[in-house]
Amino acid sequence: MSARDIDTVGGHFILGLRPTPSLDPRDRALLQELKPAGVVLFKSNFRHDLPYEGWLASHLRLIEEVRAAIGRPNILIGVDHEGGRVCRTPAPITRYAAARRWASSAAAVGRAMGRELASLAINVSFAPVLDIHTNPANPVIGPRAFGSTPEDVTAAALPFMRALQGQGVIACGKHFPGHGDTSVDSHLGLPRQDRSLDELRARELKPFAAAIDAGAQMLMSSHILFPAVDPDHPVTLSRRFVTEVLREEMGFSGVVVSDDVGMGAMQAYFADPRAAAQLIGAGTDLLMVCAHFTDVDRARAFAAAIVEARDDGRLDPATLERSRARVELLLSRAPLHQVQLLTEHTFKTHRAAGEIFLAETAEVM
Repeated sequence: MSARDIDTVGGHFILGLRPTPSLDPRDRALLQELKPAGVVLFKSNFRHDLPYEGWLASHLRLIEEVRAAIGRPNILIGVDHEGGRVCRTPAPITRYAAARRWASSAAAVGRAMGRELASLAINVSFAPVLDIHTNPANPVIGPRAFGSTPEDVTAAALPFMRALQGQGVIACGKHFPGHGDTSVDSHLGLPRQDRSLDELRARELKPFAAAIDAGAQMLMSSHILFPAVDPDHPVTLSRRFVTEVLREEMGFSGVVVSDDVGMGAMQAYFADPRAAAQLIGAGTDLLMVCAHFTDVDRARAFAAAIVEARDDGRLDPATLERSRARVELLLSRAPLHQVQLLTEHTFKTHRAAGEIFLAETAEVM
């Protein structure tokens, strides 16, 4: 299959770069061939060994290389930037504590985060976490959640979302329909939850519904199996969840992005590239493939599988066209930021907005 074939569906991908602060030649080739909607940055894509001016200059070169390789007028440049353990950027970018610690000042933190991310040409933050922390044994959410009730999560998440977007950074709420009551880390394996849809409506779905009502443009699906709702497919691949519940019942018309399909929860499913077409058919718009978890070159086989399913009729052309239109609308609205140096006064003001992360040995990606 030619590069021309796969770039017809490249807009349904968002790719995490290999762990280098300059664009790896293999990534450059992949971006040129696939022309994805955008990229995801990880800790290893920044120079943490240089002072601010030095690593910012390196970052500027990376952004310019990515934009040139993709060649789209608008692209998504995303990052996980929650605070706490989930922080990719070097100092002096403000590293806040986990969300639970600054829930009462979420709007101020959202404004500060948005200003700093925009100065790095980042226009998508995979935040806020809309999960509700209800399981003390949860190994992956915990203090990343704003609270332990739908009301507490909503009260902080919506001001955060509005403030972030007020600075020109698209907020992406996660992890639909809720990861807070699981006991398995989906980075490592597939969580299973035995809740019914009515039980999810009564609690987990409430922050997502509030975000939709508040104008959320982008949501992330989770890698969780809910057998009582869909016994055969995790949410990532479930038409029942993404199309019937999220889109038709809850009225979400924006872009749905998958969590990284290279994570442990999805290994068995995406060993077969045809799962990529199933994901699009379920109603998800963007397939995330990141080098941090998998071989990002797999995106070529995933794209080829989508093209094949489209051409032989297994993937409804109307479904694909609706998805393409949602992605194109988001891209048309995505702000185009320039990399710029912020003043020490700006960072000092931002550090006063919310509690700062203090643990010196926490692992970040």
